[in-house]
Amino acid sequence: MMVRSGNPAARLGTLILAVALILLGAGGAGWPQSRPPSLGLQEQGAPPSTPAPSAPPAGEENPGLINEMGKLFDKLPSILPPIKSPSETVNDLSRLTKPSTMVSGRVVCPVSSNGAPDCKQAADQLCQGKGYKEGKSLSADSAEKCSAKVLIPGRQRKPDDCRTDTFVTSALCQN
Repeated sequence: MMVRSGNPAARLGTLILAVALILLGAGGAGWPQSRPPSLGLQEQGAPPSTPAPSAPPAGEENPGLINEMGKLFDKLPSILPPIKSPSETVNDLSRLTKPSTMVSGRVVCPVSSNGAPDCKQAADQLCQGKGYKEGKSLSADSAEKCSAKVLIPGRQRKPDDCRTDTFVTSALCQN
């Protein structure tokens, strides 16, 4: 019989039951051993005596797999945290989340030491201007800013004449 249940507890229970049945079958008494049959020849003498099987001591416990699994299940409730109701879980999550507000504006991202724009700092400036503590950039815009020398007719454009500025246009702000 094959378990087709999607429930992990049912699969685990079936697995434990199968292991228990295998162990109980293997741990039982074996087939009784007798003398090999003789081929028509009989020995003369006293009839064979069978020794009485000695019983194992009753006070000794066999720490097998089943006993160890039982000990594990006894310890399991103390190891795992208590299960909370759905309303308690939602309350815990709502306490962890901070209220946030989306603001819009236009703050230039300063250039960091590696040459990339630092928009986290610009988002913080945008949010602090609106009365919040910090912010996270949601959208940004880039524009090329050139000096007035570019507008002179007949002048050759140089690489330093223009630069690309990045702006934070909206941010998610939190207290």
